[in-house]
Amino acid sequence: MKERENRKSTDLFFGTRAVIEAIRSGKEIEKVLVQQDLRGALVTELRKTIKQYAVPSQNVPEKRLKFIEGNHQGVIAYLSPIEFQNIEDILPAIYEKGEDPFLLICDRVSDVRNFGAICRSAECAGAHAIIIPSKGSAEITADAVKTSAGALMRIPVCRVKSLPALAENLKESGVKLISCTEKTETMMHGANLKGPLAIIVGNEEVGISSTLLNLSDDKVKIPLKGEIGSLNVSVAAGIILFEALRQRDV
Repeated sequence: MKERENRKSTDLFFGTRAVIEAIRSGKEIEKVLVQQDLRGALVTELRKTIKQYAVPSQNVPEKRLKFIEGNHQGVIAYLSPIEFQNIEDILPAIYEKGEDPFLLICDRVSDVRNFGAICRSAECAGAHAIIIPSKGSAEITADAVKTSAGALMRIPVCRVKSLPALAENLKESGVKLISCTEKTETMMHGANLKGPLAIIVGNEEVGISSTLLNLSDDKVKIPLKGEIGSLNVSVAAGIILFEALRQRDV
């Protein structure tokens, strides 16, 4: 399969040195692909830079890169269409404005269109920010921006290395963690979704990780009457976000 992914040449950086400098200059990198058998001092420098700046990366076989147009030399960086922000900067600013944080954590939501739709709902519900992990999350492509109806250009997106560590920090900052999961008997209408809040939604197939579930202050589920027993993650996110908005506006 060709790796074009509807990307323009201006969305890519080719070559080891060019990618190193792109990362160090502050370019917003969605991911870096590195040919898995590459060796040498410059490649070692690249890997150290990727780790230092916490840039998502993949080691891939040569055959995956051969369809990509351009003299990539085994290293390709995909630029992000948005600028990622730091939750450490956003959280104090929310409190300083006298507002209660209203955050959404997406635990390994991997489908681009689902993620775009979630961002659209979050922005419409008035969420302050969306938090995603550096690895395992949907790529933020032009398709994701389109599906979000432009919301990705308006709502801050924060990419963190560890969601559990982030969850611990949020709790220390007074933010309540609520997981939206079927693994509970508590209906969302019976939970308190007011005050400083971070709602967690999970991966399309396996849901929220057990670590995040254990860190949650409460777990809630959406009432269902049908036979299927589950909702698309973007639909579930929209429902729980607007239930939180309903409670917070009372």
